[in-house]
Amino acid sequence: MISNLELRHIIECGFLPLACTCTVNPDGSLMIKVFDAETGRVEMLVTAVSTADLTSSRSIANLIGELRGEMASRKASFA
Repeated sequence: MISNLELRHIIECGFLPLACTCTVNPDGSLMIKVFDAETGRVEMLVTAVSTADLTSSRSIANLIGELRGEMASRKASFA
Protein backbone atom coordinates (compact mmCIF):
# COMPACT_ATOMS: atom_id res chain seq x y z
CA MET A 1 0.00 0.00 0.00
CA ILE A 2 1.19 3.50 -0.80
CA SER A 3 1.28 6.01 2.05
CA ASN A 4 -0.73 9.23 1.77
CA LEU A 5 2.50 11.24 1.77
CA GLU A 6 3.92 9.28 -1.16
CA LEU A 7 0.58 9.34 -2.99
CA ARG A 8 0.36 13.11 -2.63
CA HIS A 9 3.93 13.53 -3.92
CA ILE A 10 3.31 11.34 -6.98
CA ILE A 11 0.10 13.20 -7.87
CA GLU A 12 1.69 16.63 -7.36
CA CYS A 13 4.63 15.71 -9.60
CA GLY A 14 2.26 14.32 -12.21
CA PHE A 15 1.00 17.78 -13.15
CA LEU A 16 4.34 19.48 -13.74
CA PRO A 17 5.03 22.09 -15.13
CA LEU A 18 1.79 23.27 -13.50
CA ALA A 19 1.74 23.48 -9.73
CA CYS A 20 -0.40 21.06 -7.78
CA THR A 21 -1.37 20.72 -4.16
CA CYS A 22 -2.88 17.53 -2.93
CA THR A 23 -4.36 17.46 0.57
CA VAL A 24 -6.00 14.74 2.58
CA ASN A 25 -9.55 15.54 3.72
CA PRO A 26 -10.76 14.49 7.19
CA ASP A 27 -12.63 11.54 5.63
CA GLY A 28 -9.41 10.25 4.00
CA SER A 29 -10.28 11.39 0.48
CA LEU A 30 -8.04 13.77 -1.48
CA MET A 31 -8.51 17.31 -2.70
CA ILE A 32 -6.42 18.03 -5.78
CA LYS A 33 -5.82 21.62 -6.90
CA VAL A 34 -3.90 22.24 -10.12
CA PHE A 35 -2.88 25.81 -10.84
CA ASP A 36 -0.44 28.05 -12.69
CA ALA A 37 2.28 28.94 -10.19
CA GLU A 38 3.05 32.29 -11.84
CA THR A 39 -0.49 33.64 -12.11
CA GLY A 40 -2.21 31.60 -9.41
CA ARG A 41 -4.99 30.78 -11.87
CA VAL A 42 -6.69 27.53 -10.87
CA GLU A 43 -6.86 25.08 -13.75
CA MET A 44 -8.73 22.38 -11.85
CA LEU A 45 -10.05 21.70 -8.36
CA VAL A 46 -11.27 18.21 -7.54
CA THR A 47 -12.58 17.35 -4.09
CA ALA A 48 -13.39 14.02 -2.47
CA VAL A 49 -11.14 11.80 -4.63
CA SER A 50 -11.30 8.34 -3.08
CA THR A 51 -7.95 6.72 -2.34
CA ALA A 52 -9.43 3.22 -2.13
CA ASP A 53 -8.49 2.33 -5.71
CA LEU A 54 -5.17 4.23 -5.78
CA THR A 55 -3.09 1.24 -4.75
CA SER A 56 -0.67 0.94 -7.66
CA SER A 57 1.40 3.20 -9.86
CA ARG A 58 -0.88 2.29 -12.78
CA SER A 59 -4.04 3.38 -10.96
CA ILE A 60 -2.40 6.66 -9.91
CA ALA A 61 -1.17 7.28 -13.48
CA ASN A 62 -4.69 6.59 -14.77
CA LEU A 63 -6.14 9.17 -12.36
CA ILE A 64 -3.57 11.77 -13.41
CA GLY A 65 -4.23 11.00 -17.08
CA GLU A 66 -7.98 11.33 -16.57
CA LEU A 67 -7.61 14.68 -14.84
CA ARG A 68 -5.15 15.97 -17.45
CA GLY A 69 -7.57 14.90 -20.19
CA GLU A 70 -10.42 16.72 -18.49
CA MET A 71 -8.28 19.88 -18.17
CA ALA A 72 -7.39 19.67 -21.87
CA SER A 73 -11.02 19.25 -22.92
CA ARG A 74 -12.06 22.22 -20.79
CA LYS A 75 -9.37 24.36 -22.42
CA ALA A 76 -10.53 23.25 -25.87
CA SER A 77 -14.13 24.15 -24.97
CA PHE A 78 -13.18 27.71 -24.07
CA ALA A 79 -10.82 28.25 -27.00
